[in-house]
Parts: sequence; C-alpha cells; structure tokens
Amino acid sequence: MFKRRALTLSAALTALLVCVAVPGAAAGEEEDDPTAPGPVYRTVTDKSGLLSLQTNGRPDGRDMVFRISGAVYANIEGNAHDPQLRHGQKLFNIEGYNIRRLYRVPGTTQLYQLSREIVFYTDPADPTKIVREWTNPIDLRTYPVVPINNDTVNFGPFNVTPSYAGPPLRQMHDETVWTSDIPVRTNFGLTLGESFGLVNGVYAAQEMFDFYVDDREVAARTVAGTVPRGAMKTKISWSRTSPWAPFMCLPETGVRGQLTYHARSWSLPSYLDVEPWLRAEVDAAYPLYKAAPTAPAPSENSWTSFYNKQLGKGATTWADWCAANGRA
Repeated sequence: MFKRRALTLSAALTALLVCVAVPGAAAGEEEDDPTAPGPVYRTVTDKSGLLSLQTNGRPDGRDMVFRISGAVYANIEGNAHDPQLRHGQKLFNIEGYNIRRLYRVPGTTQLYQLSREIVFYTDPADPTKIVREWTNPIDLRTYPVVPINNDTVNFGPFNVTPSYAGPPLRQMHDETVWTSDIPVRTNFGLTLGESFGLVNGVYAAQEMFDFYVDDREVAARTVAGTVPRGAMKTKISWSRTSPWAPFMCLPETGVRGQLTYHARSWSLPSYLDVEPWLRAEVDAAYPLYKAAPTAPAPSENSWTSFYNKQLGKGATTWADWCAANGRA
C-alpha cells in the first residue's frame, strides 16, 4: 500500500499535493450539494483533526471503504468447556467491509459519518469460504450463521469549526498513529425487552482501534484550506471482546466465555476496489451494502440488527429463534 518512490521527498510531496489537495478542487460540486463536507472541512487547521475526519469519510463527500479481515476466537475463563469448546480455539475468519461517507447537515457546520457494514464469518482454514451453518459444540445443534450486517452505523454530529481538534498523535517509525478505545455497555433487556441470554440483559464489550498513516500521506493530506480528493491511505488494527454472537445460541448466563475478534482494516477508494469474490456475495444477497447511506438514521450493531431482522423487531424471542432454527 505504501510503496517507496524513486523521488526526492520534496518532489514526491509536490506531486501528491497537486493531485489530492488542490484548494477549491471540488468547489463546483460543493456548491451544488448542500450536504458536501468540503466547505467545513477546509476550515480545520489542526493536523489531528484533519486526519481523524478523513478516517470518518472522504472530504470530497464520496463513498469510501474500510476493508476488514481477521479472525474470531473463543475466550473462555478457566478453559471451562474443554474439550467441546477450548479457550483460544479459532472459530471463524471474518471478511467484509464498512462503506462510509461524510455528510453535512445543510446550512450548518455539523458533520456525520454515515456507514453500513457487512462482515461475513468464513471458514477458519479458508478466509474466502463463507460459512452458512455452524454446529454449536455445547448443544450439538446446527444453526444458520448470520453475518454482521448493520444498516446503518452512524456517528455524529460533530461540530466542525476552525477550532476542531482530533485525538493525540504518536510517531512510530515513519507512521503517524492514534488510538480509539470504546467500552460498550447496553441494556438490551431494558431497551429492547430482549435479554439474548446476556447476564442481566446487558451487552458489555470492548472495541479497540489503532490507526496508522504513512508520514508522506499525512504531509500530503493535512494542508490547511484544501479539500483532499479520494480516500486517505489508512491502516487500522481492530480488536473486540464481546459475548457470543446471537446466531451461536450460547447464553452467556449458562455458557461461560466470550468472543475475541482480532482484525486489520485498510482504506479503499470505493466499493469497486473490493475483491471480486466478496463483491459477488454482496451483489447477490446484500446489494444495499454497495453504498453508504445518504442521510442520518438510527444505528445498528450486531445485536440490534439481529433483533430487527431475525427476531422481527420482537415478533419472536431469541430463545424461540434458537429453538426454531437449531437442527439436530
């Protein structure tokens, strides 16, 4: 992704600046689109603010993708379910992406990140083979595997003014790095009336992100008063600890343990840059996820998505879904 070029540093930066950071480069489009982020983005001067905004979406307002690739492991205190389900056992690979854009509330300095994400659970030995069914090693029943399919995943609004600032930055070799760690606590028993077998009906998880951007990319895309085109070349390390996924039909109250997700992610300019095998599955079964949303809407996570789609927004319960869909 970050190939060294046989140019002097100053010549390389000059070429990049001409290509991606021309002042007013998208001015015509911005005047026509009241939701374009460029007019407020170009007022930001803080380096970290400019970088963090570009991980939320392209400053030119078009769709971009964060490709996601990793694995999912069983994290079981005391190795309590050995040998049926062992601590550290790799259960799945995961392959997918988040597609996003920056959206400005017309007539304001408020920006949203609007996105959808689709991530498939794949064979632990072959990341390109999508897993359709999974046999629960505790009850020995086979359940349909439901991918992460969250529509939508939105953040904001952020008030983006000249004083807008981002997170602390660190220098690591020739990369600029920053971190976002997010503890998640949601009482689904209270908000949805569905406990999913969670302890006290509470979804408790930890999401941890590290962002890495090559210093040449940083220099080219943090020029005050400009609107860079395209997606910033960014690498992300992502880890999550969370309860068993709802399709696994493992109640946290009765089956001790969690899942650990460990993945890496990288930016792509558009949906068409996703690999053909992955696009083929999306085109056939999840065409909504070919584009980011065009306006703010309530967000989903894996659990509320399952509640909305598999449980019919409460038409059936998680326990009844498991009973109906588990095959002996």
